[in-house]
Amino acid sequence: MILKSPPSLESRLTKPVLQQRTLKTLTHAIGVGLHSGQRVEITLRPAPPDTGIIFRRIDLPQPVEIVVSAYAVSDTRLASTLSNGDVRVLTVEHLMSACAGLGVDNLYVDLTAQEIPILDGSAASFVFLLQSAGIALQNAPRQFIQLTKTVEVREGQGIAEKWARLSPYHGYKLSFEINFDHPAVDATGQRVVFDMSTGSYSKDIARARTFGFTKDVEMMRANGLALGGGLDNAIVMDDYKILNVEGLRYGDEFVKHKILDAMGDLYLIGKPFLASYSAHRSGHALNNLLLRELLVRTDAWNVVTFEDENLAPKGFAQLARAW
Repeated sequence: MILKSPPSLESRLTKPVLQQRTLKTLTHAIGVGLHSGQRVEITLRPAPPDTGIIFRRIDLPQPVEIVVSAYAVSDTRLASTLSNGDVRVLTVEHLMSACAGLGVDNLYVDLTAQEIPILDGSAASFVFLLQSAGIALQNAPRQFIQLTKTVEVREGQGIAEKWARLSPYHGYKLSFEINFDHPAVDATGQRVVFDMSTGSYSKDIARARTFGFTKDVEMMRANGLALGGGLDNAIVMDDYKILNVEGLRYGDEFVKHKILDAMGDLYLIGKPFLASYSAHRSGHALNNLLLRELLVRTDAWNVVTFEDENLAPKGFAQLARAW
C-alpha cells in the first residue's frame, strides 16, 4: 500500500515501514582518480535520515559540501561531475551506483582531492566498503520517485540516434543496448535487462569495469582526462582485441558497465526510482538530460513510501549482501 499519510501507532506495530538506510560505521579507502591521476583518500560516514548523499571536499581550507542533485551535474565528459560553485567532485557514478544497488539513502563522502578513486574500475570495491561498514536501518520511511507517465529524451538520427526513457513500473528495472562497432565488443552481449527485484546487483552488475580504446587515450590525456587509467582499473582495447590478459569478468561486461553507470547517474536525482529505465547508446550526458526532463514534467511522477514493507516490490525490503 502506498503511504499517503502517516500510519497509526497500531499499524506501525503490525506492519513494518520500509525504512531509510545508512552505514553502521565509517569506512575508508585510498586510490587514484581515473581522469585526474591524483591520489585521493575517501571516507564514507553514516548520515542522519533525510540527509541524502553529500560529498565533502575536506582538502580545502574550508570544507565544501556538494549535495547530490540532478542540477548539480556540471560536466558529463566520460564521467559525471558534481559542482558547488567552483568546487567540483569528479567521477561519482560508480560510488553512486553501489549506493543505489545496496539501497543506501544517507551518506557523507569525505574526499582529500577532487575525484572519487577509480579503484578497480567497477563498483565492486564500493560494494565491499559499504558492506564492510554494515547497512543500518533508520527511523524514517524510504522515499521513492514513482513514475506515473513515460518520459523520454532523444539525440541524433539514424545509426547515430541515442535515447533514454523512464516508464511506470512497480519495481526498478533497467534495459540497455550498445552498438560500438568494434570486433571485441561486438563479440559480447549487446543488450542486458536487469531487474532489482529478481537479480543481484552485487553479483550481476557491480563487477563490470569501465572500458576504453587505446586510439582515444592520447586525445583524452591531451584534454586532461584518463591520467590515472590503466589495465588494472579498466578494460583496454586496441583496434581488434582486449589487451587485459585476464579477459572479461562477464560475457556481456561492456553493456553491464553501461547499466552500472546508468544506475549511478540516475541516483543523482537523490531518491530511488520505482520505474523501468530503457536506453539505446545513452551515456552520462543523456542520462542527466533525462533526469532534468523528468523534474520539469511534474505530472509524470510523485514521491511515495510504503507503510507495509511487504507491499514493496520483491527484494526491496531485504538488506543486500555483498556476494
